[in-house]
Amino acid sequence: MNRTFIILCVACFAVLWGCAEPPAKKIKIGLSMDSLRVERWQKDRDIFKAEAEKLGAEVIVQSADGDERRQNAQAENMLTQGVDVLVVIPKDSVAAAQIVQAAHAEGIKVIAYDRLIRESEPDLYISFDNEQVGYLQAEYLLRQKPKGNYFLLGGAPTDNNAQLLRKGQLRALQGAIDAGDIRLVAEGKHWAVNWEARDALKKTEQVLTQTNNRIDAVVASNDGTAGGVIQALQGQNLAGKVLVSGQDAELSACQRIVKGTQTMSVYKPIHLIATKAAQAAVALAKGEQIAEVTQTVNNGKVDVPSILLTPIQVDKANLDEVVIKDGFHSREAVYQTE
Repeated sequence: MNRTFIILCVACFAVLWGCAEPPAKKIKIGLSMDSLRVERWQKDRDIFKAEAEKLGAEVIVQSADGDERRQNAQAENMLTQGVDVLVVIPKDSVAAAQIVQAAHAEGIKVIAYDRLIRESEPDLYISFDNEQVGYLQAEYLLRQKPKGNYFLLGGAPTDNNAQLLRKGQLRALQGAIDAGDIRLVAEGKHWAVNWEARDALKKTEQVLTQTNNRIDAVVASNDGTAGGVIQALQGQNLAGKVLVSGQDAELSACQRIVKGTQTMSVYKPIHLIATKAAQAAVALAKGEQIAEVTQTVNNGKVDVPSILLTPIQVDKANLDEVVIKDGFHSREAVYQTE
């Protein structure tokens, strides 16, 4: 092998090496969570992370433990870590506007996950139709108990979803209220701070005292608050006698439905929202259009491009067919009620 040939080989190798493209930068997604206290959010986190990683992205997860200031600070921290997209489950729908503004200042897109972020311009909102969730809760109870005293127990007043749920609940009940068949006790103004079961217990106890236990149905806005309601009812030997709604099909709620102390829940297939959100985050990071966006939701400032998924009423009759068949809980766990 002569010297000229070796020089030519080295030169060609250098040219090829110089033309080779550097490895593509790995997509980095920030998942900013209000809290992991509620059972369902742990499932959201795990499914979202698994799907994003399957698509080749890295996911940074931080939970604010129910503190909006901490959530804003954590989001700022994720921006400094160079995330390409920020997915936010806001503690406070208004305070989280700062997160959107900070991200956009850095050219980073924001997805509002499950809860709408107000007074800002998020790039995408993905959720279930929360007004419809509220409607399904109240409509189910109304079919079971078309006349009587109803107590509406809302979720966290800082959560936009709680307001949407109440809107749907009233839409279902308004005709019966106007006809005088349904009477709202406590003026329907009670809201559970931070969706806490303990606060739901306290407020239900107060209403039971005020009404001398004359309550026929409690429209509880999620399963956590339903648990607090049922605890208060048990204290008055009313559990199973008063209708109670819920939302999220948590394991404890499904067990209560089997036992008969909770009437129904609204199932929102978590694998669906978490998977679609992860896919949308990766698509936004790549600058791609999201074909599933076919509608918008107004957040008080702009019409936000949205993907709204369909919730499902769940009771004892269809628990196996809907929740267990979907793999959300095992039958053994649900029917282990003792």
